[in-house]
Amino acid sequence: MNYAIPVPAAPAIPVAGSDTLFPVHRIFCIGRNYADHAKEMGAAVDRQQPMFFMKPADAIVAGDEVEVRYPSATQDLHHEVEMVVALSKGGADIPRERALDHVFGYGVGLDLTRRDLQAVAKAKSHPWDAAKGFDQSAPVSAIHPASVVGHPKDLRLSLHVNDALRQETRLDDMIFPVDAIIHELSKLWTLAPGDLIYSGTPAGVAALVRGDRFIARLGDIAVLQGRIF
Repeated sequence: MNYAIPVPAAPAIPVAGSDTLFPVHRIFCIGRNYADHAKEMGAAVDRQQPMFFMKPADAIVAGDEVEVRYPSATQDLHHEVEMVVALSKGGADIPRERALDHVFGYGVGLDLTRRDLQAVAKAKSHPWDAAKGFDQSAPVSAIHPASVVGHPKDLRLSLHVNDALRQETRLDDMIFPVDAIIHELSKLWTLAPGDLIYSGTPAGVAALVRGDRFIARLGDIAVLQGRIF
């Protein structure tokens, strides 16, 4: 097939323990999935209906150690540490009891946010795209296959910045666990192999500045280290 312009390279993430790559199709994110974070943002805790938004696939910066450029148009870049779920199978209206069968593996990542732009968007009832979907806004570790690590449950999720603990929680504190997230997402979109899900952040979100170093951990499964420059 002849294309009018060169075909862009497919965004991809290393698969831990192998020389293969996980191709990224879309990035889905769930907001306010930890009650303490919803409260710190001044939002109601909704246990009935999850809130979703998206980032472009090429927002990833992938690997176990990454360098992330401080984005333009903001003076208030915030970190949000999250467990990342990678799907190997798709579908619509996926039953909750079969949802984990669609998971390829897990990693840890940051949902970086231009908090000042998000505040303006909220005040004007505008979309969050500029606040959430910018270049390099989705750093992510290597993906660890569920066939090796299983399906994480009561694991510690944490983020240190410059050796100081910023965020910490247990996965059991999620309002909507992974199987429920997949089930609810598949009501709204036909999910596909290669989709990523950022599963929500706990309290403790705060600013990052140039020169900051961070270490995000998902239990003993995944680690993401990096620097803001």
